[in-house]
Amino acid sequence: MILKNKTVIITGAGGGIGGTVAKTFAKEGCNVVLVDLANLDIISKELEGYDCEHIAIKVNASKKEEVNKAIDTVLKRFSRIDILVNTAGIQGPLGPFADNDIDKWIETIDVNLNGTVFFIKSVLPAMIKQGCGKIVNFSGGGAFNPRPNFSAYATSKAAVVRLTETLAEELKKYNIQVNAIAPGSVNTQMLKQALEAGPEVTGAAFYEKAKKQEKEGGDTPQLAADLISFLCSDGSYNLTGKTINAKLDHWREWDKEKINKINESNSYTLRIIL
Repeated sequence: MILKNKTVIITGAGGGIGGTVAKTFAKEGCNVVLVDLANLDIISKELEGYDCEHIAIKVNASKKEEVNKAIDTVLKRFSRIDILVNTAGIQGPLGPFADNDIDKWIETIDVNLNGTVFFIKSVLPAMIKQGCGKIVNFSGGGAFNPRPNFSAYATSKAAVVRLTETLAEELKKYNIQVNAIAPGSVNTQMLKQALEAGPEVTGAAFYEKAKKQEKEGGDTPQLAADLISFLCSDGSYNLTGKTINAKLDHWREWDKEKINKINESNSYTLRIIL
């Protein structure tokens, strides 16, 4: 067990991807902290079959006070925080930006971006004090390419990538690595919402692609969980400031030499290609 006895916080743990991440860390013998607004009883019950300690905390990621209180609870229980996985996210309003409810648009930024910010800000004092830490954020969904009719979601995810890259540079001196992942095309509640909205709202091309994904089953969330486990292990060495695609990138083949070359390059970052 390469992560045994590490304390990991997983936001959005009640979702399909978050729950899979939680079970993956539980198998590793981690102290698992489940954070979400719903479905915590379900995933908590599932973790009872693993040899790990776990607690569940109901938190609205967009509420700074709730986040800070949750982190205090974790530190009182486990004394340290080794890993933070920011899975929590919402899709927000769909359709052309001109037609979007601006309050719902802002709410998407609050959850996806500010929620990530609040959790990172709250765990950093403990990670800095202990001289190490791993943080994994969630990208995807238009972070690197335009995604019409999903402007709030795409904007929030692009911001998370730049936040990841920036904090990675700031935190190198504390031996804290910050990376982001694109989980792949997983059949989540977000896909269901998009299909229910219909092609008039999401756009015909996206709708047809989503229908095909639903029919074929999509990518397994275990792909994302395995990548996160890798990024949080010693096997990822000092890899930091990168956004890795769970399905398309060959991260399973990376050794220390390859990772050092990646760190020295602009690969896996937001950049201009001339």
